[in-house]
Amino acid sequence: MQLAMSTRQVRAMILHCRLLIGAWFFFLSPTGASPADESATRGSRTDQGDAALDEKHQDTYGTFASEFYDLRYLSEEGYPFPTAPPVDPFARIRADDCGKTKGCFRYGTPGCTAETCDYFLSYRRIGADVEFELSADTDGWVAVGFSSDKKMGGDDVMACVHDDNGRVRIQHFYNVGQWAKEIQRNPARDEEGVFENNRVTCRFKRPVYVPRDETIVDLHLSWYYLFAWGPAIQGSITRHDIDSPPVSENVVSIYRYEDIFMPSAAYQTFSSPFCLLLIVALTFYLLMGTP
Repeated sequence: MQLAMSTRQVRAMILHCRLLIGAWFFFLSPTGASPADESATRGSRTDQGDAALDEKHQDTYGTFASEFYDLRYLSEEGYPFPTAPPVDPFARIRADDCGKTKGCFRYGTPGCTAETCDYFLSYRRIGADVEFELSADTDGWVAVGFSSDKKMGGDDVMACVHDDNGRVRIQHFYNVGQWAKEIQRNPARDEEGVFENNRVTCRFKRPVYVPRDETIVDLHLSWYYLFAWGPAIQGSITRHDIDSPPVSENVVSIYRYEDIFMPSAAYQTFSSPFCLLLIVALTFYLLMGTP
C-alpha cells in the first residue's frame, strides 16, 4: 500500500510539473504577450497566420485544461473525486467481555453469543451514560424494559425496530398494561443498528440520570429487566414471539457487571429428565424393532 501511494504521488508531481511548464510557455508565447506587444505584432500578421496562431492557442489551452481536470477530478482508476467517506461497519458485540467490563444477559443455549442466543443484552457505564447492546433472533424488533416489578405495565422500554427500508431505528415506549405506547421524548443517543442473518442488532446510549419523568426511569436505581422480541409490520412492533418473555430474576444494578444465562424454553424442554427418558425409550424401541 505504501508503494502504491508513493507511485501515485510521483505521478501527480510529474503531472503538476508538466502543467506548470506548459503554463509558463503559454504566458511567454506571443499569444500570452502584453496587449501593447500583441497589438504591434498583430499589425504585421496575415490572416492565415492569425488563424494558425489561434488554432495553436486553442490546442494549448485544451491540453492544459484536460490534464488539469484529470489531476483534479480523476484518480488513477478514473473515478471522480471527491468520493464519499467510508461508512463504519457495525462493530461486533463482544461476548467475552461479559462479567468483566460489562454486564450481560443471555437467553438460549449454554455458551451462546450475541450472534447465536435467542436474546442477548449487554450494558456498561460510559461516563454519564449507559451503553446498551441488544440482539435477537428476529426480523422485527428487540427490546429491554425497566420495571419496578416482574410484570408488564408502567414500564420504560427501549426498542430497536427493523423497518421496511432495512434500517434499524431506536424507539422509546411506555407500557400501558399489555400495550406499548411510543413516547416522542427519546433518551437514546449515539444510535446504530443492523439487520443481518435474520437478526436485529443495535447499540445505543442513554443518560444515567434524567429529569423527573413518569416514562423515563433513572438508571442509577436498580430495576427488573424485561426482555422481549418479536415481528414488526411496516416498522411497527407487534406482539412478542413467546407468551412469557424472560425477566431478570433479581433487580439489576448498572454498577455491578454480571454474566447471567437463562435457558430458553425450548432448551429447558429438550433437556428435562422426562424428555431425555422419552428420547432413550424411543431410541431403544427403534433399535430393537417391533415384535
